[in-house]
Amino acid sequence: MKLIFEKSVKGRRAYRLPPLDVPEQPLEELLPEEYLREELNLPEVSQLEAVRHYTNLSRLNYAVDTTMVPLGSCSMKYNPRLHEELASLPAFTSAHPLTPPEAVRPLLELAYELKELLKELGGFAEVCLQPAAGAQGELLGLLLIKAYHEERKEDRPVVLVPDTAHGTNPATASMCGYEVKVVKSDAKGELDEEDLKKKLTGKVAALMLTNPNTLGIFERKVKKVARMLHEKGALLYMDGANFNALVGRFKPGEWGVDVMHFNLHKTFSAPHGGGGPGAGPVGVSKRLVPYLPVPRIVKENGEVTLKWDEPKSVGKLLAFWGHFTVWLKALAYCLTYGKEIERVSRFAVLNARYLRRLLKGLFKDPYEGVPCMHEFVLSASNLLKYGVRAYDVAKRLLDYGFYAPTVYFPLTVKEALMIEPTETESPQTLEAFAKALASIVREAKSKPELLKEAPFTTPVARINEAEANRRPVLRWEHGGSEAREGE
Repeated sequence: MKLIFEKSVKGRRAYRLPPLDVPEQPLEELLPEEYLREELNLPEVSQLEAVRHYTNLSRLNYAVDTTMVPLGSCSMKYNPRLHEELASLPAFTSAHPLTPPEAVRPLLELAYELKELLKELGGFAEVCLQPAAGAQGELLGLLLIKAYHEERKEDRPVVLVPDTAHGTNPATASMCGYEVKVVKSDAKGELDEEDLKKKLTGKVAALMLTNPNTLGIFERKVKKVARMLHEKGALLYMDGANFNALVGRFKPGEWGVDVMHFNLHKTFSAPHGGGGPGAGPVGVSKRLVPYLPVPRIVKENGEVTLKWDEPKSVGKLLAFWGHFTVWLKALAYCLTYGKEIERVSRFAVLNARYLRRLLKGLFKDPYEGVPCMHEFVLSASNLLKYGVRAYDVAKRLLDYGFYAPTVYFPLTVKEALMIEPTETESPQTLEAFAKALASIVREAKSKPELLKEAPFTTPVARINEAEANRRPVLRWEHGGSEAREGE
């Protein structure tokens, strides 16, 4: 597909500005000369050509509006349009971040309502809405744990991370200055209790447990693990990115979890495409409440307000209060379901288990017999003898009209395919997806070269990923060929 610049014809216009209704003033008088350009080099196309170009461009996207997105990840794939509409109302979008709290009290009341709902769903003593993403929620969680131990003058430089945790967990712990030690998983894909006992010393600040973990397996010993940690003076951090497998049925705070982040852009409907905006509220046990960021959204004398007087607080995470319209979508989602929100987790688990059954025998199942929750991980290692890898399977899926699952993660599974159907897909869609994978496996056995060259229906088939990461070409240069080299 040509770039819109390549369709440009000198003098062609898609839109004409109305005549000036104020005196015209030379640009030189408005801007310093060094900021002026002789030519803008903008594309010149007709309105019809512009509409066709961007419509066709949108058709190149693999998105939930056009296909199933089975990506095992921390992002939900469907966002009800009603919630988008609610969050776009002028009463919300026109509120400036610097508006005095007393002038936007109704908005604070909505935020407070969401906070209270998350407290109830998570079983926590308090929730902070401020973090702008799940990763920042992780960061806050460890900052709270650090403040807790520092006040007790305890030297605890180690954070334990299971080998089935989300990849951001060890990165966050390192950013906070901790030494990361990995705890192995057992044959059933759960935390290895014996390995935990060996590494759980008085130097450990916390364990960062993802539950369900990245294998989609529920950590059944979570209460026992919490007791083991607390007996040693350590705390339990839970990565709540997979909370959509639990919502409405389990409360991590009741398991002994001390801190957990919620991904509103996973369990609670707010979109997270293109890197944001997201939101990663953090729920905490009673012992960590004093260290929460300021300002806290509280109710005093029957009125919701912002509270700054928190002497033990770790400080402030954002320039303002958080991503308010993301909170709105999450609140609308919770209120839409009401007491029936547990249906979300039930269908998330049901869909994953049904799809896993449909795919039985196509790929190696490293944890066959162990029930999965919202997602599951298969291995394409059985196709290596044909010269086909998980990457080739993922690429070929694009030709069948489906987005690809996550590949090569978690690292504990060779040639991993991490598949998450979510609660929103119908049985018919799951069956069509399974048929596509069955067809691809047949192709791998009969004509493997086809898979190695796939996809055939996309503008760009395969790129040199290492080169694209090291030397990304992020802009088009007028009259140059450099922009085409990194495609």
